[in-house]
Amino acid sequence: MKILILLLLTACSYGQTWTTDFDQAKKDAANENKNILLVFSGSDWCAPCIKLEQTIWNSEAFKTDAQKSWILVKADFPKKKTHRLSDALQKQNDGLAASYNNDGNFPLVVLLDKFGKVLGKTGYKNIQPEAYLSFLHAMETKI
Repeated sequence: MKILILLLLTACSYGQTWTTDFDQAKKDAANENKNILLVFSGSDWCAPCIKLEQTIWNSEAFKTDAQKSWILVKADFPKKKTHRLSDALQKQNDGLAASYNNDGNFPLVVLLDKFGKVLGKTGYKNIQPEAYLSFLHAMETKI
């Protein structure tokens, strides 16, 4: 039983945590001295968004690296009524889109510093998770 609990705690400690609260993400980024990875997604209608989720965000390589590298924020824009966001969350996501995604691109991955300054933007790339991670980290070094 002790081994099972230890394994569960270890597995949980290596998973990534996505938030939808951008204000809290900025506070966490400042406190932890991390950049913010902001992802604009259409989780229930955008095929490249779903592919990015499956191939990159759900990969072990990303989960391990993201935990130590970034504060993760998802700004979702679902279309199905069953996935409708709360009014407050929709308002926040609309504001994020106005600030960081004026063109309405999906998916859009925006790397921000802890103050909210854009370091780089990208979308879905049909590459291995390790290559995607290298690409994201390269955006951090172009400062």
